[in-house]
Amino acid sequence: MVSSISHGEAMKRRVAILISGRGSNMAALIEAAMAADFPAEIAVVISNRADAGGLAKAGAGGVPTLTIESKPFGRDRAAFEAVLQSALDEYHIDLICLGGFMRLFTAGFVPS
Repeated sequence: MVSSISHGEAMKRRVAILISGRGSNMAALIEAAMAADFPAEIAVVISNRADAGGLAKAGAGGVPTLTIESKPFGRDRAAFEAVLQSALDEYHIDLICLGGFMRLFTAGFVPS
């Protein structure tokens, strides 16, 4: 579950972008977030692949990046999601954008 930290109306929502590849959608979001009136800030970009090209693009744009490799978790999606959730909590994330993220989430990770 995503952090439910409440920010005042003047505060921008903290966004994590999850990627698995080049990060073209992520780059568009980072560019849009540079506008003063954009309602969110890109707090972190997280990839499940260390070789994702989008990580370098995010870093060049001044956005912190993390890699949480999914392969070591094999078919244990819940274990991967637990580590991912911990990172999201650490960055106090309000919203998650899937920018070409190529993993399926369990029903427990996606709130209904």
